[in-house]
Amino acid sequence: MSTYADAAGTGGTEGDVSLAVDEGVGTIEFSHPKGNSLPGMLLQRLAVGIQTLAADPAARVIVLGSAGTGPFCAGASFDELVAISSESDGEEFFSGFARVILAMINAPKFILVRVQGRTAGGGVGIAAAGDYTFGLKNASVKLSELSVGIGPFVVGPVIERRIGFGPFAALAVDTDWRDAAWCERHGLFARVFDDADAMDAALGLLAGALAASNPAAMASMKRAFWEGTENWETLLASRARVSGALVLSEYTRAAIARFRKR
Repeated sequence: MSTYADAAGTGGTEGDVSLAVDEGVGTIEFSHPKGNSLPGMLLQRLAVGIQTLAADPAARVIVLGSAGTGPFCAGASFDELVAISSESDGEEFFSGFARVILAMINAPKFILVRVQGRTAGGGVGIAAAGDYTFGLKNASVKLSELSVGIGPFVVGPVIERRIGFGPFAALAVDTDWRDAAWCERHGLFARVFDDADAMDAALGLLAGALAASNPAAMASMKRAFWEGTENWETLLASRARVSGALVLSEYTRAAIARFRKR
């Protein structure tokens, strides 16, 4: 088993990203004390970590997950969101999830995503960018962006591609939680499990089988899965600019303030 002690970096109270490779399976895990949220620096480490395993021939399949038994991902950092003071800062803030999504879909190997709990906002985008996503029955999702005066612009393309326009529009407009059964029905989750042990057993079996499969065949399948996304670097950058401008509006500032007081 090999690890990358310094490849992704660590951050203590700012969160961590850890990488490892064992018997052909590359594992990347992120963590943050605030519900596994993803501030900008952690998003940067996560994107670099995905690219690192994507380039490592010893990792023939990648498993991406978050630490603990609580939320999978609480989305972007609200502390950073309220600190944005210019459109360029806003664009950079929202570009963090774009870089992670692009790293995931451009990796020439399958990425299996493990969702053990609730996930919101950008975390839903990560689940959608996986080539095969596992979820627990308590792993509900929501897109809360509109409720704070913006919208799921950056993560929207990958979620819409995964579940279709109708379910994505419903998720974006009605910002309530959707349960894991809804996620499985619409294709966000490939499989849903009652408990973590059963999920991890199934994930391990699939990861092991893929690690023993033809890398060239899987790379070709991966390109076919994401055919038509070649312009997404430009698309997601433009979406980040839209969000970066909206976050400075008086409406959004007030909505975020109300949200933080809950």
